[in-house]
Amino acid sequence: MKRKKSYSFWYKLGYYSNSIFAFLLLLAFVIPYIKPERLGSFAGISLLTPILILINLFFLVFWLLKLSRTFFLSFIILAVGFPNLARFYKISGKKDLLVDDIKVMSYNVRLFNKYKWIPKDSIPQKITTLIEKKAPDLLCMQEYIENEQIEKHFPYKYIVYSDKNHHLGQAIFSNYKILRKGSLDFEQTDNNILFADVLIAKDTIRIYNMHLQSLKLNPNKENFGQKSATKLRHRISKAFHKQQEQVTKFLAHQEEVHYPIIIAGDFNNTAFSWPYRSVLKGRKDAYVEAGKGFDKTFDFAFPLRIDFIMVNQKVKINHFKAYRDKYSDHFPIVARIDRKSLVEE
Repeated sequence: MKRKKSYSFWYKLGYYSNSIFAFLLLLAFVIPYIKPERLGSFAGISLLTPILILINLFFLVFWLLKLSRTFFLSFIILAVGFPNLARFYKISGKKDLLVDDIKVMSYNVRLFNKYKWIPKDSIPQKITTLIEKKAPDLLCMQEYIENEQIEKHFPYKYIVYSDKNHHLGQAIFSNYKILRKGSLDFEQTDNNILFADVLIAKDTIRIYNMHLQSLKLNPNKENFGQKSATKLRHRISKAFHKQQEQVTKFLAHQEEVHYPIIIAGDFNNTAFSWPYRSVLKGRKDAYVEAGKGFDKTFDFAFPLRIDFIMVNQKVKINHFKAYRDKYSDHFPIVARIDRKSLVEE
């Protein structure tokens, strides 16, 4: 009798725990469809989506092994949100390397380790060597400061700094002639979106370098560097609201473009967020198309993907990879884009 009571207690605990996490995952799947300004601090739940997916997968397997129908709790939610799973993990990738592929690279270089976050003096040179080795045709950099070696490596460039002293900026480097360039110039922030129209053969392509509002969180500290959980929620809510404003401005800006668009950069948010979904509409995520595994882009214990490369629907992605070179708090990402499908799009 005692065993039955004990079993009943643990079963109920597991059932109610599973119910809570299943509901939270369902909420996380819905959040990207709602503007952050309407959600307040609840928008931050989207940051937990990868963890909630894993927890629900654990419950699914656990109840299956127990031969319990309770497995339907997580199964139904995971089935409803199945398209989201490919944004988190890819079982197989794609590697069709063509000679005339256009290689696009995005890299948040964290000021080339200017303030010695990584206790090594060789970081700027290592980043430069890595870029030269990967040899991108188009390179988008965030948190950029002047680097003569990289600037000499590309015949065309567009750099915008957030201050007169060139302490922090963004850059687009290109092997193709830049016909037009500009900046969205967000107010009261160091974040920005740059764009450049480049000439590939006889075709014009627009590339955007996006660096959306930072959450300014330190993953290595308690409460991510905030004094309390309340302060943490407030900061996340404020940053998400700012990202909404920035994405809204971008969406209006890109309406003027009637030729193929490539988007690359640091979104400071995940693939389960309103900014990601809004920018992705009508486009492809290069990782979803050709990536493999987790391909995390941020240096955190848990797989976190906040850097993206996106293209128009008809454009083919032949390969995508996030490299593991630890020279910044971000990892560089590279997509190989089929040239023919891009210029004919």
